[in-house]
Amino acid sequence: MIKKFYFLLFVLLSAIAIVGCAPKNKYAKTNKIYTNTAKEVASIIVQPLPVPAKVEEEVDTVVENTVEFPTVVPPTPEERASALQNKGRRTDLNWVGAIHFDVRKPTYVIIHHTAQNSLDQTIRTFTLEHTKVSAHYVIGRDGQVVQMLNDYLRGWHAGKSKWGSITDLNSVSLGIELDNNGREPFPDSQINALINLLDTLKKNYDIPQTNFIGHSDIAPSRKDDPSVLFPWKTLAERGFGIWYNESFLTTPPANFNPVDALRIIGYDTSNLGAAIVAFKRKFIKNDLTPELTLYDKSVLYDLYRKY
Repeated sequence: MIKKFYFLLFVLLSAIAIVGCAPKNKYAKTNKIYTNTAKEVASIIVQPLPVPAKVEEEVDTVVENTVEFPTVVPPTPEERASALQNKGRRTDLNWVGAIHFDVRKPTYVIIHHTAQNSLDQTIRTFTLEHTKVSAHYVIGRDGQVVQMLNDYLRGWHAGKSKWGSITDLNSVSLGIELDNNGREPFPDSQINALINLLDTLKKNYDIPQTNFIGHSDIAPSRKDDPSVLFPWKTLAERGFGIWYNESFLTTPPANFNPVDALRIIGYDTSNLGAAIVAFKRKFIKNDLTPELTLYDKSVLYDLYRKY
């Protein structure tokens, strides 16, 4: 009887030792760290964004709310973490959770105009099931800023697009829609609110100056927003996007290749005519023909050297 007892005890201790050494428990401690960190990351997504950076006093922003929205109860961090993990984690593979990670941050800002007639109309468009389109921010003509997506989430605003080697701009960018039908000037109140917002985004996420671009830049064959009336020069003077030196343009050298220059800046030149028009809509404005004049090439050469 005693021998049987010791035999059973030996078997039990052996089983415990085997389980303790099993690969599935080898990383139990770090897997727990992963799970806790995933919950923290998920909690970031459902919490308010970082406090806006301080903006220079001369920028006036209209902050009165004129549109009322229903209160939406966000999912808990645990619910969000569970949903994200279930969607992105393979169950047919061995699992060991890395412990160093955080949320992805935007590196580009894409500016659009809504091509609609009111802020309310655009908000409705972004909240209808069948439209399949969204942006992170919408700015009204009066300067009201409405946020519609957390900065860390992937919006559906860029569509089929390309900038440099990037073919999925939605995954690396924030989309900002300006309430404008595409045929009207952009009011000062709206541009001031935009600059205020861009200042915050640039400081919060360390977005490079050259990475503030327009929808037509990344989709020249199918988009023309923001329109030729958009004040890119004003934005560039505040550090959002680039502009050429109008007072010191020089004739490009004989070996200057304008197609390569457009490509180096970021334009998709597979449809060269469309790329030229997009470039001219932004920097030339008064001539939208798909050919580059000597003046156009001088502007392009100046911008190319900034890259």
